[in-house]
Amino acid sequence: MKKSFELNHPKLKPQRWLDAIKHELKKYIKRERNKKLPAESDFWAFDCKVGVSEDTADVVHIGAINKAIDAISASESNTLYVEIIAYAAVTDRTPRSSDYDEAEG
Repeated sequence: MKKSFELNHPKLKPQRWLDAIKHELKKYIKRERNKKLPAESDFWAFDCKVGVSEDTADVVHIGAINKAIDAISASESNTLYVEIIAYAAVTDRTPRSSDYDEAEG
């Protein structure tokens, strides 16, 4: 998802409009996470960028999107650019060996 939003809405108060934008992003992330994973992957990961425009967007963690949106709205900008790209990822963790469990226990 690559999308630009106007932060000024003619009928809604600014905070309600920001809540609507955040809700739309949350729905998109949930929809992506519910998709079927490829066989060789473990989870859906997300590359996220948030900024005033596409050129000035900064990379943010998926959990920090709302804080970044709040910071941009506090700067009194008129536009918001959000980019969320989902991809299937594999964990790099190795399972515990049975020797470790026996030594502990």
